[in-house]
Amino acid sequence: MNPAPSVIIFSVLSGLGFGLLAWLGLGFPAVTGWVAATFFALGFALAVGGLISSTFHLGNPQRALLAFTQWRTSWLSREAWLSVSALTANGLYALGPVFWEARIAPLGWLAALLSLATVFSTAMIYTQMKTVPRWRHWTTPALFLTLSLGGGALLAAQGEAAAILLLIAGGLQLYAWHHGDSALARSGSDTGTATGLGPAATVRLFEPPHTGGNYLTHEMVYRIGRKHAARLRIISLLAMSLLPAAMIGLLYNSHLLAGLAVLVHLAGTFVQRWLFFAEAEHVVGLYYGLRASPDQSNPSTTSVKRATGNGSRS
Repeated sequence: MNPAPSVIIFSVLSGLGFGLLAWLGLGFPAVTGWVAATFFALGFALAVGGLISSTFHLGNPQRALLAFTQWRTSWLSREAWLSVSALTANGLYALGPVFWEARIAPLGWLAALLSLATVFSTAMIYTQMKTVPRWRHWTTPALFLTLSLGGGALLAAQGEAAAILLLIAGGLQLYAWHHGDSALARSGSDTGTATGLGPAATVRLFEPPHTGGNYLTHEMVYRIGRKHAARLRIISLLAMSLLPAAMIGLLYNSHLLAGLAVLVHLAGTFVQRWLFFAEAEHVVGLYYGLRASPDQSNPSTTSVKRATGNGSRS
């Protein structure tokens, strides 16, 4: 799928912000006064900034409030309600340590739970999509939550927890790539099911359905070259997980190094989230000639790339 910058920024920053707020709600670090105000301000800035950036992906941003109306059936709507609830609970909880140097523990636990529930609902927006087999797996919410808690632990100066969580996230990501690379092939969807001509015969496209691009080819039919993807996977794994975890032991000796570890992790998470969208094969691509197998060398796929301008030369 086409990696939209606004959605990438939203999912990364809001996840990091709510992760930090979750640790603060649990009482880590146990700060008060202006130090607590700084931590909470950073958490709110990341969470709210991420949520605001998501509206730039809407065709009609003025209709964003309609997202609150479908909470019974839509994970997007549940995310909207949970995010408002989490921010409200965290705001009320923050008053204690900031102004009175005291914390109401039950309210902090509730704020932490709502923060993580918001991240989970964001992940479920993608996990529940049957049309993207790579996403429809338990590793999607597990990765969102682990990266949120791991990045939040880095910001909250919880070194050991951050190292453990980031290493777990790295392992989850490796398994997600292993599983996801063949998810479309295992889904049972192919060109025959996409065109409605199967299973009577093996169906191959002689030419793509049309020579010009449209909304579907722009948003859903996006291909990334294998070599390019392999390099980005290595970069994301190193920066997102391994390097920050290796730097944990030195965090308390240098504020500069602590900040560098956060920036490295953030950069790696941006690359990981870009790959999350770029490598997601939507089943509608089968209608345009993409094959449901690891080998995407179908000649009609090349025609789609030339017609739509999507894909990578790598």
